Amino acid sequence: MKKKIIILGSTGSIGIKTFNIFKQDKKNFQVILLSTNSNLKKIINQAKELNVKNIIVNNKKVFNIAKKNKNLKAINIYNNFDEIKKIIKTRNIYYSMISVTGLDGLKPTILLSRFSKNLAIANKESLICGWGLINKSLKKYKTNFVPIDSEHFSIYTLLKNNRLEDIEKIYITASGGPFLNYPKSKFKLIKPKKALNHPNWKMGKKITIDSATLMNKLFEVIEAKNIFNIPYNKISILTHPASYVHSIVKFKNGITKILIHDPDMKIPIINSIYQNKLKVVKTKNLDMKLLNNLDLKEVDLNKFPSIKLLKKMPKYNSLYETVLITINDFLVYKFLENKITFSKLLKLINKIPCLKEFSKYKKMKPRSIEDIYKLRDYVSLKLSKLGI
Repeated sequence: MKKKIIILGSTGSIGIKTFNIFKQDKKNFQVILLSTNSNLKKIINQAKELNVKNIIVNNKKVFNIAKKNKNLKAINIYNNFDEIKKIIKTRNIYYSMISVTGLDGLKPTILLSRFSKNLAIANKESLICGWGLINKSLKKYKTNFVPIDSEHFSIYTLLKNNRLEDIEKIYITASGGPFLNYPKSKFKLIKPKKALNHPNWKMGKKITIDSATLMNKLFEVIEAKNIFNIPYNKISILTHPASYVHSIVKFKNGITKILIHDPDMKIPIINSIYQNKLKVVKTKNLDMKLLNNLDLKEVDLNKFPSIKLLKKMPKYNSLYETVLITINDFLVYKFLENKITFSKLLKLINKIPCLKEFSKYKKMKPRSIEDIYKLRDYVSLKLSKLGI
C-alpha cells in the first residue's frame, strides 16, 4: 500500500522540491493534499501530475476563480486549513510537509500533528512563536518531528544518540547574505533588488531579506533553543559564506561534530522522508578547496545589530516572540515597498521591539493559537499607526 503524503505550501521553493521528490517515487507514495496561497496555475499542474484529489487555496479571490473552473470538477477545492478535518478522518498520513510561510502555518501544523506519523516543519514562525503548543501536540499524538531548515536538520542529525546535557556549545552558520563584505557606509543605498540577490540560496522575498539583515539567524537561534531545549548561552552564530557547513556541535567530552552538505534544501528534505536510510541524492564530490578554507567568523554586530536582540530575549517561550516576528514582517515589507531604507530597517528592528508596550509580552506565555493570532493582529494595528 502506498504511503499517504500531504504538502502544505506546495508551490513555494521548499514545497516544489518536496513535490518533485515524491514525483520521482510514485510507486511508494501517494500525495493526497496540496496547498497554495494564490498560485493557482502551479497547484493545478501539480495536482494533475500526481492525480491529487484535494487542494487548499487560501486566497479567497483565487479560490472563487478556481471553484468556477469547470475543468477542475475532479478536484476537491477548499479555502482554509480548518477543512483539513473534512479530508482526513484517521491517523493514516505517513508524512506531512509544512512549508507555508508566516504565522498562518501554526494552525495546520498543530492540526496535522494529530494525523501524521512524521511531521516535517519548514515554517519558521510556527516553531518560534508556537513551539510550546506544537510540542505538546507532538507528544500527545506520538508524532515524529523533523526540522527542515538546513541548520536545524544538521543539529538534529548530529545529536542522535547523544544526551543534551553532554553538549557544550552549538554553532549555527550564516552565509552572511549579499552584504557580508559590503561596506556599512553604503547600506543606506541598498535597494530591494540588490538585497534579493542572495549568493547561495533561491528563496522567497521575505526570507531573503531576513538573510540580508541576519534576522533569519536570530530566528534560527530561537528555533534551536526551542526544538532542542538548549539555553541561548550555549548557541552561537558563525558567518560562513560558502554555506557548506550547516552546524557544529561541541561536546563536553572534547569531541566536536561538524555537518556539511551542498547548499541544496533537497538534501535535508529527502533525508527527512527516507530517514537517512536510502542513498537517493546525487551529490558532488567532497569539496577539498572549501574544506581547506571554511572561513568561519563571528558576526560583525556593528554591521548586523539585529543579532544583539538575542541578549534581550526571554529564557522561556513567551508572546514576545510573536511581537518580534510581527514587527520584522512589517518592516521587511516596508523595505520591499521602498518606504524605508535598508539602514532604517536595521535600525528600527532593534528599536521598536524594545518599546515598553511591546517588551511587556516577555512575561506572558501563549496558552492557545488564538493568543498568538490576536497578538499578531494587535501589534500589526499598532505598527500601522506609527507612521513608518
